[in-house]
Amino acid sequence: MLMVGLTGGIGSGKSAVAARLAERGACVVDADRIAREVVAPGTEGLAEIVAAFSDRVLDAGGALDRAALGALVFGDEDARRRLEAITHPRVRARTAELVAAAAPDAVVVNDVPLLVEVGLAPTYHLVVVVRTAVATRLERLARDRGMPAAEAGRRIAAQADDDRRRAVADVLLRNDGSLDDLYAAVDALWRDRLLPYERNVRQRRAVLPGRVVLAEPDPTWAEQYARLAARIRHAAAPADPRLDHVGSTAVPGLAARNVIDIQLTVGSLAEADGPLADRLAEAGFPRVPGDRWDAPRPGDDGRWEERLHGSADPGRPASLRLRVAGSPGWRHALLTRDHLRAEADQRVAYQRVKRELAATAPDDGAYTTAKEPWFAEECRRAEEWAVRTGWRP
Repeated sequence: MLMVGLTGGIGSGKSAVAARLAERGACVVDADRIAREVVAPGTEGLAEIVAAFSDRVLDAGGALDRAALGALVFGDEDARRRLEAITHPRVRARTAELVAAAAPDAVVVNDVPLLVEVGLAPTYHLVVVVRTAVATRLERLARDRGMPAAEAGRRIAAQADDDRRRAVADVLLRNDGSLDDLYAAVDALWRDRLLPYERNVRQRRAVLPGRVVLAEPDPTWAEQYARLAARIRHAAAPADPRLDHVGSTAVPGLAARNVIDIQLTVGSLAEADGPLADRLAEAGFPRVPGDRWDAPRPGDDGRWEERLHGSADPGRPASLRLRVAGSPGWRHALLTRDHLRAEADQRVAYQRVKRELAATAPDDGAYTTAKEPWFAEECRRAEEWAVRTGWRP
């Protein structure tokens, strides 16, 4: 089962995306619809809201007057938090029931308007954000809902802004064009990413690199790492392990294969082989069979002290290496990264080597093996740098 979080600001067109995904076969869980169910007439949720805000929030028929309630809570932080304390636990419980009833191979899309605001992003395999210009959203709210401009602006301001949503977005769907354009983007997402991602999670299969293609430095690699790290940390809870962005994508300005390298620190390989391995697989980071991604390094007697997991997401390859704190491989990853970050000349030299080898040894194994002579010298230089600067991991 693949768990997808879908969000977007009011008036962004998120509902149109959810409807299209449902047409394609997704199991859509609508948080707004559930939120209405849990405060329907006769429910405990509605009784608690009346107790908190008085019967001014009821209409003539005894149902919740959402406009009246909205007028009380929007712009009043304390009131909003009181309302959320009543509704959110009930919405979560009902959501869990619906997810449990979905098929084992389902793509479950949780349509959650406040996904960012309540910090739910790490709980999903993938987060899709629908982004639309504020002017377009204001126009749609006036046209489709008859909402006055001042009220629409107030509601938009009460939600997370575009920058906060972009920070959690694995997929950003722009919806400033036609509905056909939006549907085409959703269909491509379903076909090329969601369906294969679901299969990979269910079959515990990582997306492994093949032919070596170097990408130009991407300033968003650090943000992409942060999203993956938050997901990994959630999977490891209640433990709070050390996570580090390592490898070439962790060195600003360095061309690299578009694979995010992550190091998770464990106390022992037994810990890495325990329940943590299953939790990581369920979160979309299955174990790589045989622990072979790269060729072994010189001097490691043929094996790293590590366990290797990879991303099941075809749209975001990643390697996740579980290494014991203080082990040679653990220290080497941190030292090499920090040395290359600090020494521009070595960064330039390494990039030159990478480009030459990518052109002459494009196979993953051959490329990695061919870099070893340079890395042997880099280890020596990095150790000298560590002594000179007092570096500590």
